[in-house]
Amino acid sequence: MIKNNKEVLKKANEAITKGDYEGFLKFCTDDTQWTFVGDRVLNGKEAVRQYMATAYIEPPRFDVRNLIAENDFVTALGNISMVDEDGKTTDFSYCDVWRFRDGQMAELTAFVIEAGKD
Repeated sequence: MIKNNKEVLKKANEAITKGDYEGFLKFCTDDTQWTFVGDRVLNGKEAVRQYMATAYIEPPRFDVRNLIAENDFVTALGNISMVDEDGKTTDFSYCDVWRFRDGQMAELTAFVIEAGKD
């Protein structure tokens, strides 16, 4: 199952980078919960859909350095670049801890820090 969870996350991230947000959401449970540590919590697919509509002006670019899987968890370490409404690109370092349930992404705990900020 560990390998399958890693593959699910890879496919989901591929969908996001292509701008296929609904394709990404197919990999999430209906009651998915996303916690951006120190920022906000999103409850359910609709909240995630609304977040993506505003946060992903353009599809984000991922550079995943490591994927670590154990039991129902997959941790992704890397960088993400996002474009804001003014067209400015901002780079972030991130650590996403995903919990899977029945082969779908049920919970995210995300630690995101703007690159170059301490």
